[in-house]
Amino acid sequence: MKIAKKILVGLVVLIAIASLLAVITGHSHLFKAVSTTYLIGKTGPGIDDYQYFENREVEIGTPQPWYISKNYNQTTNDSLHQEINKYNPAAFLVVKNDSIIYEEYWDKYNEHSTTNSFSMAKSFVGLLVGIALDEGKINSVTDPIGNYLPQYKDHPEVTIKDLLTMSSGINFDESYTSPFGHMAKAYYGTDIFELNKKYTVTETPGKEWKYLGGNTIILSFLVEEVTGMTLSEYFSEKIWKPVGAENPALWTLDHENGREKAYCCFYSNVRDFARIGKLYLNKGLWKNQRIISEQYLNESTNPAYYLKDKNGNPVDFYGYQVWTTYYKNTNITFCRGIKGQYIIVIPEKNIIAVRLGHKRSKEFINNNPADLYTYIDFALEQ
Repeated sequence: MKIAKKILVGLVVLIAIASLLAVITGHSHLFKAVSTTYLIGKTGPGIDDYQYFENREVEIGTPQPWYISKNYNQTTNDSLHQEINKYNPAAFLVVKNDSIIYEEYWDKYNEHSTTNSFSMAKSFVGLLVGIALDEGKINSVTDPIGNYLPQYKDHPEVTIKDLLTMSSGINFDESYTSPFGHMAKAYYGTDIFELNKKYTVTETPGKEWKYLGGNTIILSFLVEEVTGMTLSEYFSEKIWKPVGAENPALWTLDHENGREKAYCCFYSNVRDFARIGKLYLNKGLWKNQRIISEQYLNESTNPAYYLKDKNGNPVDFYGYQVWTTYYKNTNITFCRGIKGQYIIVIPEKNIIAVRLGHKRSKEFINNNPADLYTYIDFALEQ
């Protein structure tokens, strides 16, 4: 009995010391990280994590349901379908000529299930910047970010465009595997504003492309500053309501009544995510309503060739917070998330495909996870 008591006391002391060290060293986010992963049998972030965090609802207006094609779920390819099943999918949807032509769900998920966008949300923030620009709230993407955010006034060399194209030169020290990096602190921490203030410009902006979520966070601060609205409010008013989303979305916050985690964590379903694809497909038009200017959409989907990647090659795969590729003689625009989330737009075929799930291929082809091409191939056969 005495031994058990000593062991218990020892554990309490160790936990207290570990807790104190975590706070002192600026790693208090680890408490949330451990409690929402390892203590419940997980090894990292998941697609249903909204239940562990504070969220803000992205309100809907009048729902505009998708048309259902007369050829709904009539075409499939067994070999491609086997490939789709390899990466633990939750949902897959193909819209062709404005009608749902293919739709499938796995496990507990259905057309109303809200799951994590992960980094697809970066593209949503890019769209909001474009709308603020169209409305005259932002003068130009070539403006220094310090013109709008005083915390960056000492860095006039960093422009809004640098942030949009992931070339700000700010060293966010990001790692998707380190529990001590910027991304872990942003995901599990409680103050992304204070977190971002710790990072400064270390390289010449507008030269090298580095995929860093901290850039998107700064863009979200910009949108909040110039609109006087939260990210969720502005997204609801300018995009979610006009495109007729059928279900309210959730955007995870860093704390109660706090700021949206702009680089990720927008929770919705395949049918409503496909509406974002339609905006890209139709160059900013929803039916007869102009949501975003065609000029901005053209600029945003044009790769930033003038930038170099880490290997010194021209960036032919990324625009303003959105990905691009050239495949099977056609240009394709897509939003992308780390667990295999995709909104894929194939303009020449009038096709939108959305895939949600728990993981993606570890193999990369032309800067893209290999499974992306499976979803494109499947969509093209519809």
